[in-house]
Amino acid sequence: MATKIINKTVTEFSLRITRCFFVPSKAIQTNAALFQERSETSITNVAEQLLPTIRPPLPIIYSRKLAFPPKFKAVRQAWVSNMDTVEEEKLGLIDLHPEVFAERPRVDIIHENVRWQQLYRHVSYANTKVKYEVRGGGRKPRPQKGSGRSRHGSIRSPIWRGGGIVHGPRSPTPYFYMLSFNARLNGLRSTLSAKLAQDDLHIVDSLDIPTDDPSYLEKLVEERGWGPAVLFVDDNDIMPLNITAASDVHGHYNLMPVYGLNVHSMLKHHTLVLTLAAVERIEERLLFHLNRNDAAEAGRKYKLDSL
Repeated sequence: MATKIINKTVTEFSLRITRCFFVPSKAIQTNAALFQERSETSITNVAEQLLPTIRPPLPIIYSRKLAFPPKFKAVRQAWVSNMDTVEEEKLGLIDLHPEVFAERPRVDIIHENVRWQQLYRHVSYANTKVKYEVRGGGRKPRPQKGSGRSRHGSIRSPIWRGGGIVHGPRSPTPYFYMLSFNARLNGLRSTLSAKLAQDDLHIVDSLDIPTDDPSYLEKLVEERGWGPAVLFVDDNDIMPLNITAASDVHGHYNLMPVYGLNVHSMLKHHTLVLTLAAVERIEERLLFHLNRNDAAEAGRKYKLDSL
């Protein structure tokens, strides 16, 4: 009985293997046609990706609807240029909100922001020893009475030479404090306005460059007179691969997302380059906080740590 069961099982298994290997010719032809069709589709998709993108006719930007339209200030305009060629090409004009890019620069607020950024990460490790930390001084130096001299209990008293230090620096000493929200907000507005007024703020359509060669980025910056240090800002922290590789060699060409933009970084670099998406994002966030109705309530939890 067991022999019959084993023979039947082996026979069924061999038949299954035979069906797998010996496929009818019609099925083979169908599968080949399907494979050829899929291959042609994939090749077409790759060819479409490799074709150069066709830019719309110039200028590509005329005007845009600004949030919270200004009533008493004129709208500022700036050129939008490209980065896919070394020679600068004007692609069009873009309207900039005057509440963000045309504010009167407050040097005092800019200085407050720079000082705050320099101090909030500074920790002093200067340290002096107090009386109980100085070695020695456990025995009373002389009797309390009878010697005619002054009364002392330890030679490590602060009034003795070699004794402890009173009110000296103690390690570690952090200098962190929280600058008020309005000061940080107005610091960004003042710095952006100053950069635009000094012609040190440039707007590009995107950060895509055709190659990852660092010399291409050097020639581009030199051709356009952007200064030795350039800060590129985009709305996303995942930057294009070519400009990431090209700027990695140089320490003075830096990439930054919008959420990391700060006063100190803008002042440290000679030129600030913003993408169109970054301009939209900066205006959106700053105008929202300038015109929100619950600003006092939202900043109440930071009030105790603010100056």
